[in-house]
Amino acid sequence: MKKFLALGLALVMVLSCCACSSNGGGKKADGYKVAMITDYGDITDQSFNQTTYEACKAFCEANKIDFTYYKPAGDSTADRVAMVDTAVADGYNVIVMPGFAFAGTIVQAAPNYKDVKFIALDVAEGDILAEAVGANYDYNPDNWKLSDYLDMSNVYCAVYQEELSGFMAGYAAVSLGYTELGFLGGMAVPAVIRYGFGFVQGADAAAAAKGANVNIKYAYGNQFFGDADITAAMDTWYSGGTQVVFACGGGIYSSAAEAAAKVNGKVIGVDVDQKAIIDGQYGDGMTVTSAMKGLAATVNSALTDVVLNDKWADYSGKIVTLGLVSGSDASLNYCQLPVEGTQFADGFTKDDYAKLVADMFNGVIKVSNDISAMPATTNVTVDDQGNIK
Repeated sequence: MKKFLALGLALVMVLSCCACSSNGGGKKADGYKVAMITDYGDITDQSFNQTTYEACKAFCEANKIDFTYYKPAGDSTADRVAMVDTAVADGYNVIVMPGFAFAGTIVQAAPNYKDVKFIALDVAEGDILAEAVGANYDYNPDNWKLSDYLDMSNVYCAVYQEELSGFMAGYAAVSLGYTELGFLGGMAVPAVIRYGFGFVQGADAAAAAKGANVNIKYAYGNQFFGDADITAAMDTWYSGGTQVVFACGGGIYSSAAEAAAKVNGKVIGVDVDQKAIIDGQYGDGMTVTSAMKGLAATVNSALTDVVLNDKWADYSGKIVTLGLVSGSDASLNYCQLPVEGTQFADGFTKDDYAKLVADMFNGVIKVSNDISAMPATTNVTVDDQGNIK
C-alpha cells in the first residue's frame, strides 16, 4: 500500500510540474499581466490605439495572459500617468503605450515602478529628452545623453522609419498617374515630418522615372484632428485641382476625406490600413493606399520575447528604429503599404510594389531621413504652406 501511495504521490508531482510548464512548452508567461494605455484617442480610432489594442488582446488571449486597457480621462501627461498608477495598482506589470505623447509618462512614471516593464511604440529619444531636459533642450538628441536624465532600464521604445512608408506612398501615387498631390500633416513633429519628406522623395523618384512634372501642396494642421478650418483649406486644395491628399496624423484624415468626398477626390491613409474607415465613412474607392507602420508586428515580437521567452535583457533601455527587414517579403517589414488596401493598377502593380521594396531594401533606392529642410527635388514642385492653424 505504501508503494502505491508513493507512486501516486510521485505521479501527482510530475503532473503538477507539467501543469506549471504547460503554457507554450515551458515559456515564462506565469506572473505577467499586460495592460495597454491609450494616448488621446480610443480603441476604435482605426489608428495607433486600435491596432495596438487589438494586437495586445490577440496575443494575450492566445497565450492565456491577463490583459486590459485603460483610457485616460484627458489628453495630458498627468492623465496618462494616472492610468499607469491605476494599472500598477491593479497588478499589471507589462504596460504597452502607443504614441509620442507618452514621452512625459515615461519620464514621470517609469522611475517609480522599476519592477514594471514599459513597452512604448513610436516614442523617440528626442521626445523623451524634451520632457526630461525641459526648457533648455535644443531638440538635437545628439547633443544630449539620455542616461544623464533618466534610468531607462525598465523601458523599451520602438520607433519607425516613417520616411520609407511615406516614400512608398508618394511613389505609388505618381506611378498611378496622379500629378497634383497634397500632404496634410498633423503637428510638425519628427515622425510626421519624416512621413511628409519621404512622400515628397517618393513622388519625385516616380515622376523622374516617368518624365512627369508633379505639384505637391504641403501643410500641417497643427493638431491631430480635423475641423471646419482644416476642411475649408482642403476644399481649396481639391477645388484647385489637387487629386489626392496624404492625410498624416491621427484623426486629421477626416478633413481631407470630407473635402475629397465633394469632388470625388482621393486620400492616402497613414500608420495602419485606413481603407475601411475612410471608404466606409466617406465613399467607396476614396483610399488610394496607406503608409503603414508595423505596430502589430512590434507588439507581437516584443511581448513574445519579454513575456513568453523571458528576454527582457534584449530590450532593456533600448530605443530601436524599425524599418525594412526583408527585400523579398514586404509583409514582414515594419514600413509598408497594405496589399489589400492599395488600388493597384497598370501603373503600379503588386509586382511593381515588390520591386520597389526590393530596391529599397538592397540600397538601389536610397531614402533620406533628414528632416532639417524640405528634400531637394527634380520633377516635383512643392508649395510649402506651413501651418493651416
